[in-house]
Amino acid sequence: MGHGWRKRGCARICAAALMGVLAAGGGQTAFAAEADTMTEADAKDDAGTDAGTETAAGAQNGIDMTTDYPGITVKAGESVSFGLDFASLSGDSYDASLSIESIPEGWEGYFKSSSSEISMVHVDAESEFADSELATFSLTLPDEVEEGTYNVTLKADAGSGASDTLQLEINVTETENGQSSLTSEYPEQQGASGTSFSFDVTLVNNRGTEQTYSLAAEAESGWQVSFTPSGESTQVASITVEPGSSQGLTVDVTPPETIKEGEYTIPCTAISANETLSAELKVTITGSYEVQLSTPTGNLSMDAYANQEKAVTLSVINNGNVDLSNLNLTSSAPTDWEVRFDESTIELLEAGATKEVTAYVKPSSDAITGDYVTSITVSNDETTSTAEFRISVKTQTLWGIVAVAIIIALLAGLGFLFKKYGRR
Repeated sequence: MGHGWRKRGCARICAAALMGVLAAGGGQTAFAAEADTMTEADAKDDAGTDAGTETAAGAQNGIDMTTDYPGITVKAGESVSFGLDFASLSGDSYDASLSIESIPEGWEGYFKSSSSEISMVHVDAESEFADSELATFSLTLPDEVEEGTYNVTLKADAGSGASDTLQLEINVTETENGQSSLTSEYPEQQGASGTSFSFDVTLVNNRGTEQTYSLAAEAESGWQVSFTPSGESTQVASITVEPGSSQGLTVDVTPPETIKEGEYTIPCTAISANETLSAELKVTITGSYEVQLSTPTGNLSMDAYANQEKAVTLSVINNGNVDLSNLNLTSSAPTDWEVRFDESTIELLEAGATKEVTAYVKPSSDAITGDYVTSITVSNDETTSTAEFRISVKTQTLWGIVAVAIIIALLAGLGFLFKKYGRR
């Protein structure tokens, strides 16, 4: 009780005294009416003061329900979600029932957790601040809603005066907030067959609501296409993008090994419940470059003698689908060995063609008996192939020749003796 109460009490006493003094006079009725009016006003004032005190107390001892974006713009027929935060203003824990106090006719809404529909939430007393999106309110607009601003009121009620309401403002419009997009800064790339291509793509959600997009590519049979969020290593088939946000994607494209030279288009799409976005990626295959070095029989071993040149026939095969030019033959042999070719450069080898070249290998004069490896390589700017030949060196010794000469001499001597003394 304060000064306000004492002033109102004094006014009541004064009014009663004046009524008594003027009881006999003609002004009694007027004064009585005025006194009654003052008394009723004071009573209302007292009631208002008490109600205000209770309201203030309720504000200090209740719960608070909020959302980060209470006002949004959407199109008719769309669905939108509001993340709801809750806090205890009294330091007590509450189990609050959730309800919709008002919603336009034909609109549908419900409360949900991360996995199911709910009707209550537990507001923890320990935190002074709201739990991040403890619940979500999902709202769906009818297809025939006219443009305009609509309100939806939500209520959280824990009983005993602990409750709060939240008003959402929905602005319905027929125009988009902005056109979403799926784009690539460099949508065209080229390379030889066997090359893997990587495209940087940006997915922009310009709608007023969160969108989950399914990602897909329409590539020909044998092609491999995958989507990976920028900065990550896990491939995904769908991705969620916040309203007004963008998401970078890496699209990896691998053509089949048997791909032919030409241009190929890979249409890519990002599809949500409300829109379909598309982008075209183009790959130009410049050709398949592949050369193979071998022998007509496929045999990569041979015998040779020290300091003697041995010829070997080589097969140079173009296994690609484009012509090869300026193919050079080189070798790598043991020290002091010599390798030469009857044609060290092939100026042109058509796709699918084979060219035979003769190589001459000469072991060093001091090469001893054993196995050696000599590598021969054919290459140009686009492709290369290497074949390793195992060469077994055989040594011809003087003693072998001498032994043969001695045997011949002995046989000749024996023949002479039989001829001379045979008749005796």
